[in-house]
Amino acid sequence: MPRKPRTAAGGISTESLQLGRPAAIPASPEQAKLDRVPNPHPDADYLVRFAVPEFTSLCPITGQPDFAHLVIDYVPGQWLVESKALKLFLTSFRNHGAFHEDCTVAIGKRLVKEIRPRWLRIGGYWYPRGGIPIDVFWQTGKLPQGLWVPDQGVAPYRGRG
Repeated sequence: MPRKPRTAAGGISTESLQLGRPAAIPASPEQAKLDRVPNPHPDADYLVRFAVPEFTSLCPITGQPDFAHLVIDYVPGQWLVESKALKLFLTSFRNHGAFHEDCTVAIGKRLVKEIRPRWLRIGGYWYPRGGIPIDVFWQTGKLPQGLWVPDQGVAPYRGRG
């Protein structure tokens, strides 16, 4: 008897999604698949936030690890990013050499390309290397009028003080 295709809310086939099945960490951000699912409320402006307090990438010069706290806020259009696929995409940076600015902006641009949100911003709060913390912020689109967007909640770096 043929297997019935799995479907999620809204009737989307989940056969092509990474959700609900084993998935390997992609070898690079370029190879990572960012799955999307239909927005169940495309007529409403609301904010989706992903907080990633243990993001890791590599310095492209030294190969040493770099750490950041990322906060991704977006107002969905027709699509939502599927969270397992987002986790795998972000994890693929662990072996990827790029500067802080490149990582932060590339993540934002890739999300915009895949899910076409009404508005998106990403804050990359990078921990110090060489004594200097670097914070990187990028956004696209216009924030819908009247939408409440809380502060990203990441305090400026203060060291031990």
